Amino acid sequence: MSSERFVTAPPAPEAEGLLKRFVDLAHPRLGTEVTFATDDFFADKSRLIQPEAPVFYPDRFDDHGKWMDGWESRRKRVPGHDWCVIRLGQRGTVHAVDVDTAFFTGNFPPEAMIEAADTVEEPGEADWRELVPLMPLKGDSHNVVTVAEPRTCRWLRLHIYPDGGVARLRVYGLVAKDWSEVPHGEVVDLVAVENGGTAIAWNDAHYGSPANMLAPGRAPVMADGWETARRRRPGNDWCVLKLGTAGTINSVLIDTHHFKGNFPDRFTLRAARLSTDPLPEDIGDDSAEWPILVPETKLAADAVLEIGEVKALGPVTHVRLDIFPDGGVSRLRLYGTKAP
Repeated sequence: MSSERFVTAPPAPEAEGLLKRFVDLAHPRLGTEVTFATDDFFADKSRLIQPEAPVFYPDRFDDHGKWMDGWESRRKRVPGHDWCVIRLGQRGTVHAVDVDTAFFTGNFPPEAMIEAADTVEEPGEADWRELVPLMPLKGDSHNVVTVAEPRTCRWLRLHIYPDGGVARLRVYGLVAKDWSEVPHGEVVDLVAVENGGTAIAWNDAHYGSPANMLAPGRAPVMADGWETARRRRPGNDWCVLKLGTAGTINSVLIDTHHFKGNFPDRFTLRAARLSTDPLPEDIGDDSAEWPILVPETKLAADAVLEIGEVKALGPVTHVRLDIFPDGGVSRLRLYGTKAP
């Protein structure tokens, strides 16, 4: 309604940092769904994993009461507590979670706990294992906690005590791709997020994380890409990406969709095979010396560029994307085959 005042929840700095280094495994674009909730009388369980930041409409009500952007159960009048089940679209290893109670002030749960299961089919009660122990929650806040022992799973169960509302659940981790299921010689996107690709270092991510470039499909909006601030000093911007597995890159696709007055003028790709991830403080200088995979190449506004021939470097594990001098890239695809 046009008369309503619209407010957006501010991001948490610690959550922003996690999202830049990990993937939100709860993102619907990976196929994640909230499959069950004991009660979602006030606010539908599906809102819990919506990718957009929560919003608040002070004057919006529906047949059940105050409209809230999240999952909210009714006030419990019997023993017990409420919980919901999330089926991850991609099996992944969870490193941290954010139980976001944005705009829930007098109706947030005082405590929460998260369990995980790694069954193909819906878990039975004996399949659940504690992932995040009982934790206190603050209202209208990001409640970010790292997982002491990161666990690989396909299912999560969020318990709230005893009832109330949670705006969003963010699940930060990495997709656990089973590369034994990929035949040798099959061409795949080696850096795709669904294949375990991730961003591990960059010099600037002012407007968007490099990990966005690895997401499925074309970017729906400009914000769903990697974009740096306007560069006011000599040099250029860069990021380092880790492939899901060691592989030989045969072709490249780079997309500047939505970037029109702010696309990079040129780019290069470098690549190397590393036995371990380099330290963040070393990787900038080290990766600048890696062998060239794609030499300096012009880019165009809001366009897809496909490069069918790249330098033959053999199997690599990491790539460095340099953009000159700055700007935004929405998607990067590195097509090739896994190493023997």
